[in-house]
Amino acid sequence: MKPANEIPKATARRLPIYYRYLRYLNDAGKTRISSTELSEAVKVDSATIRRDFSYFGALGKRGYGYEVEYLLDFFSKTLNQDNLTNVALIGVGKLGQALLNYNFHLSNNVRISAAFDVKPDIVGKIVSGVPVYPMEEMIGQLRIQQIDVAILTVPQEVAQTATNKLAEAGVRGIMNFTPIRLSVPENVRIQNVDLTNELQTLIYFLDNDIS
Repeated sequence: MKPANEIPKATARRLPIYYRYLRYLNDAGKTRISSTELSEAVKVDSATIRRDFSYFGALGKRGYGYEVEYLLDFFSKTLNQDNLTNVALIGVGKLGQALLNYNFHLSNNVRISAAFDVKPDIVGKIVSGVPVYPMEEMIGQLRIQQIDVAILTVPQEVAQTATNKLAEAGVRGIMNFTPIRLSVPENVRIQNVDLTNELQTLIYFLDNDIS
């Protein structure tokens, strides 16, 4: 198996997709699957699936396929599914509240455990089971709770300031829902999620009949 830092990013992004479907197959009592069957289910071509799996060694046998339980166990360990990761939510507006209501209930190893906001009517309350702290306590609480992953849903004009505080608190990963691109130290990874851009791209593909 190749070291994690040698696994292509595109492959790493597909691993949770494989894992979720394998979990579904295992729950349904499926014991074995071919790359072709998996390809039809997750909409990734079979050659790509075989190449992705090859980075992790011999996970299956030619002509036999893959054992679902073995793959599920393997990717569970690879994706660290056995360890719970606590995540902080920065900004409890409409999007933030939607995320709290959802709170990653489809994942068994990720949970929003603390939220931060500036609005007096929400600070100090419990929203969807998650305590909301004032922004001025963010650095201290993140350090106390040892949270190193955050979701950023604040207004764009304060996004960089909030990001600077997250980096100061020791956060190593930020999922950025704001439309601006943030500056971070080299030891902090940013994942940008631009819903408007994705929607506009989808509409462009539909309008131009691009498959």
